[in-house]
Amino acid sequence: MQQVIIAKDLQYTYESGKRKIEALKGVDFSVKEGEIFGFIGPNGAGKTTTIKLLLGILNPQQGALSVFGQAPTDPKTRQTVGYMPEIADYYRYLTPKELLIMYGNIFGISKNVLHERIEKLLNLVDLEESSGRLMRTFSKGMMQKVSFAQALINDPDLLILDEPTSGLDPVSRKRTREVIQDLKEKGKTIFFSSHELSEVELISDRIGVLYKGELLDSGSAKDLLGGKEEGQSLESYFLKIIGEKR
Repeated sequence: MQQVIIAKDLQYTYESGKRKIEALKGVDFSVKEGEIFGFIGPNGAGKTTTIKLLLGILNPQQGALSVFGQAPTDPKTRQTVGYMPEIADYYRYLTPKELLIMYGNIFGISKNVLHERIEKLLNLVDLEESSGRLMRTFSKGMMQKVSFAQALINDPDLLILDEPTSGLDPVSRKRTREVIQDLKEKGKTIFFSSHELSEVELISDRIGVLYKGELLDSGSAKDLLGGKEEGQSLESYFLKIIGEKR
């Protein structure tokens, strides 16, 4: 099975005046084709930096990173990636349909294909009845749904999701999990970062635990929790492993 993401010895340091902050300190991980990889860690662990590297917004200062065997900055690679940011801050004077048309045009999707795809996506995220409303009237949860739809507009092979269930009600969270699972069954690869550890445990094939720029552990939920206290949840395991490093 193809390795979609390969990261080796990823290092990145931010500099602010004389101060240096090591965001990543030699991180190694890989994500296989058709896999759901959950990325967890406290604030400041380096998750956002990792995502920026995967998207080609930042370049590794040391180490190597490839997406589908190419650099994340390669235009062809970017065409295969869909990204849902943590904060869904879009042009709020537009409607969801207008926003999706704009993103579809950026990707060069033909008019007929784009029209059909937008209808399917708005139905997928339960926004078909709000497709003509200005997004400035939307709740946070509704904006999250718009953000999820735009991440899928180019029918990506790799989906990078940053806090995809943040702000969603329980019904919408369940629906989002179902959509992610369906995408996996269609062969899509999903890399997602979340503070909702129960969500990560429910849908991830493998999980990476990041803390202060270091990958402390990785594996399936069963592997991570196996041999630990009976009935231990991912949350209790996470708090324990982070606590040991404090």
